[in-house]
Amino acid sequence: MTDQVLLLAVGLSVGLLLLVVLMILTMCCLRMKKKKQGQYQELISTVPSVPSHSAPVIPVSQGVSARPDEIPFSLPPRFIPQITGFVRDDENKENENEKGMTADTQRDILAHRGSLSVRSWYPVGSVLTGLYSVTPLNEVVPPPLGMATRLCFSVEYRHSSEQLVVSLLRLGNLLPQFHSNLTLVELRLLPDDRRPRQAKARGTGPDPEFNDCLIFQVSAVCVLRSTLTMCVLSVEKDAKRHAVGRVLFPLEGELGQAGRVLWRDLDPEEETQCSELGDVQISLSYSSSLQRLSVVVLRARGLQLVTEAGVCVQVSLQIHTQMVKTMRSCVMKGEQDPIFNYRMTFKLRPQHLDDACLRFQLQQPNDSCSDSPALLGVLVLGPFMYARGLQLQHWMDMINKAQEPVKLWHRLSTAI
Repeated sequence: MTDQVLLLAVGLSVGLLLLVVLMILTMCCLRMKKKKQGQYQELISTVPSVPSHSAPVIPVSQGVSARPDEIPFSLPPRFIPQITGFVRDDENKENENEKGMTADTQRDILAHRGSLSVRSWYPVGSVLTGLYSVTPLNEVVPPPLGMATRLCFSVEYRHSSEQLVVSLLRLGNLLPQFHSNLTLVELRLLPDDRRPRQAKARGTGPDPEFNDCLIFQVSAVCVLRSTLTMCVLSVEKDAKRHAVGRVLFPLEGELGQAGRVLWRDLDPEEETQCSELGDVQISLSYSSSLQRLSVVVLRARGLQLVTEAGVCVQVSLQIHTQMVKTMRSCVMKGEQDPIFNYRMTFKLRPQHLDDACLRFQLQQPNDSCSDSPALLGVLVLGPFMYARGLQLQHWMDMINKAQEPVKLWHRLSTAI
């Protein structure tokens, strides 16, 4: 019994001794760590002295007042680098280095003369945050004055319902002659969906607003190879229309960010005034049930005649690169503004409406039969594959207005 009590007492004594030693070691470690931190903070807070050969020191205060929409901008301290932690230990070596200073170091010191050296942050002004703000994707910002007429819209494709949603927002910098007119926009999705959608502006002036949403039903496969065409029209009080311009917007690669606001310049349309080579008036109509394309060359004006031999019109139907049929009118003698009224028909299936085009050539026959006729001008009417502008618009109107003649004046161009 006595031996057990003795062993218990010895065990308790050893345990207490180990506990005391552990506590002493812990306190020593904490004290050494605290001492090192104090030395490090003292070294960091030490402000290096500015040499006598540097520029004057400007003491400034830290307090800078700024408005809520401004960010204070300050110049950071500038010092000639020194290692302050070792300067005190080796002052003699520093004096020797200063005496034996090289020419390069002297040039560096001279370069610092006249520069600004400060002990603390020096306020030089403030930064206006409004100048550097980023416009959100869904915010409409009008274009600067003096630029071309621009159309503001956004495009989004909804995969769940296979719908292309086009939001027309506004026009910017509309030409002054159209400020008092009604503004319309006709949208088509080429080449598959030819039926136009129309949006009407809710006001007049230089920047009319639409805030209208139009939907095209199109599959995800077809939408990537489609092109959205938007034609801007100005309508007078007597219902006379003027083409302001159009935007051709290929959808491939443009459907990544939904709701992104886009600004696009309008490609201006040619007015119906006479061109350099002259103009020709064409009437088109198509009957899908009869698979018949009817063409009437009505008249021409402003032709640049080469001889007095007269003028004729040659019309060709082309499918892809193949000339299917060619017809030629009779020769109108010696008239600069001839009236043809030449009517012709072509057999054309509905599935070829996106692959076919009409090519018009105004010619002057030569006196000698061996020579080829002189070419006065060329016109091509057809789908998106062949034509743009009014030529494309005429072809689309012919398809949408079944069995109804559509007449338009077109400018002649040089041979393609």
